[in-house]
Amino acid sequence: MVRSAEKPASRRLVVERYTWLERVTHLVHLISMFVLLITGFKIYTGWGFMSFESARALHMIAVPFFLVANWLLVPYNIFSCKEEHCSIGDRLYHFKESYLFGKDDAERLLDIIKNFFGKGEYPAFTVYDERKGHYVTKLHPGMKLLLIFESTAIVLVALTGIVLYSLTWSPFGIPVSEWILSISWFFASMINMDGLALIRYLHLLAAYWFVLELIIHVGILELDPDAWKYHKAIFWSGNEDLSDRHFVKVIEEKDKAGTLADQKRLLEEQ
Repeated sequence: MVRSAEKPASRRLVVERYTWLERVTHLVHLISMFVLLITGFKIYTGWGFMSFESARALHMIAVPFFLVANWLLVPYNIFSCKEEHCSIGDRLYHFKESYLFGKDDAERLLDIIKNFFGKGEYPAFTVYDERKGHYVTKLHPGMKLLLIFESTAIVLVALTGIVLYSLTWSPFGIPVSEWILSISWFFASMINMDGLALIRYLHLLAAYWFVLELIIHVGILELDPDAWKYHKAIFWSGNEDLSDRHFVKVIEEKDKAGTLADQKRLLEEQ
């Protein structure tokens, strides 16, 4: 995942943190999620600010935008590559290092917890390799943990939403709603619960998860003034000035040895 870089005489290192498509994807995800939550809770609780029919129509309009953003655009952004020679292995390695919670992220998260109690400095969670011209990782370790639950919640809300939309939805003659409802009845019977009630419960549970995730993502991880530069990058410029070393570590060109992870990878490739 090579990123364009600009290095003026002042040694500022300005790199592309998010492409225009990544920024559009984030915006579509954000807007569609808000529409789904507001209209969904209106349908569930009966809030009086709009009619049931209008809320349901807006809810159904937002669904394809939400699913396209998360199931098409997000995977494309993750696995696309600007390098001329970019193998499947390179893309999978980038995905593992950048988006999956690993040992380095666990260590960063532990340091963050220690910092909360006044022990040690807040660790850098944005790591940029100046030698290779790309990010090693750019997500807060807490966000990597949230991605696991978010992906699960997206699948859950989509599958349960199909049944709530129509009990007989059968595209191309495939009884999708009946299959999902049958699976729901199998698990519901284990806890003496109605299958459709279980689907409603899981759909609502996923919605509450998105609310909780929003609170954690925006209210806890992003309200630090030093993190506001990331808001500018994701909503406007797409670029990051790495000379601002808050939460940032740069593996510089002069660092020939690289990190321990780099050395280990080089040994494995030999």
